[in-house]
Amino acid sequence: MYCTPEHMIKRITFFLMISATIWVACKEQKSSEQIMTVTGEKPVSEMGVTLPHEHVLVDFIGADSIQPGLYNPDSVFERVLPYLQEIKALGVQTLVECTPAYLGRDVQLLKRLSEASGINLLTNTGYYGAAREKFVPDHAYKETAEQLAQHWIDEWNNGIDGTGIKPGFMKLSADAGPLTDVQKKIMKAGALAHLQTGLTIGVHSGDGNAAREELAIFMENGVAPEAFIWIHAQNEKNFDIFKELASKGAWIEFDYIHPETTEQYIRFLSYMKENNLLHRTLLSHDAGWYDVVNPALPFRGFTSLFNDLIPRMKEEGFTDEEINLLIQKNPTEVFNIRIRKL
Repeated sequence: MYCTPEHMIKRITFFLMISATIWVACKEQKSSEQIMTVTGEKPVSEMGVTLPHEHVLVDFIGADSIQPGLYNPDSVFERVLPYLQEIKALGVQTLVECTPAYLGRDVQLLKRLSEASGINLLTNTGYYGAAREKFVPDHAYKETAEQLAQHWIDEWNNGIDGTGIKPGFMKLSADAGPLTDVQKKIMKAGALAHLQTGLTIGVHSGDGNAAREELAIFMENGVAPEAFIWIHAQNEKNFDIFKELASKGAWIEFDYIHPETTEQYIRFLSYMKENNLLHRTLLSHDAGWYDVVNPALPFRGFTSLFNDLIPRMKEEGFTDEEINLLIQKNPTEVFNIRIRKL
């Protein structure tokens, strides 16, 4: 059919408008691929090799007794910096620091260490409900889930404790299932806060039953499984629960890498590989840390992944591509800040 010049101009104009719309949408999506470090927002492309669950400092004194001045930040800085420099030399670019509020979170110390070491550090918001709720502040028992969520949303919007330093994820926790009422409320608050902030929810989970219950609460409140990290999955003996939750989209984190756990972790990873679930798997040490209550305790470094586990993985036939998926690509996907609705 003959097309007049006027019709041709209209078609070209329409095509250009559609193309521009697509380009803007793609640009906005690309620009939204960000992480939040203690030194500010950065593109996910700067994450590199990432340790998704480690600690710099902890204070096990309890929420009702924690207070400033119980340690010297300069002493902690001097003790911890060499361990960060050590992993920097091994190629690590990002470390996710999982110490929550009321358990020793010190975001100003983390910022100093990040600037001195050149490693991206992520801190968190949220409350720690495990250990029989020893680290849950008193107001969490009185407030609603909506009120708890608002505390964490405020830290995302305004920064932590007046520092301007913002969290890069949420750290929650619960003991083995079934969850207590307060632990359930904390999970609901995490779901509500995610839907306002896009922060990923990492949950210290006592066992697979707790992880199931946590995921159910998130989904009931409209949060997709992709926003949930099952922390300490290595404590669960029923491997089929890994498959159950990962198949729904949840992240399965094995995070006590140590020379003595190498063979155990090879079994975990072989199971995940056989079930085509390496793309839902995270690895870390849960190592460190300067203990405020017992500062003389040894500091466990962050190197066993590179010195022990990865060499054994290669012996077992894991490819460089699979290893890169676990230590770089997956963390990039996990900590990219975006709302994941069910």
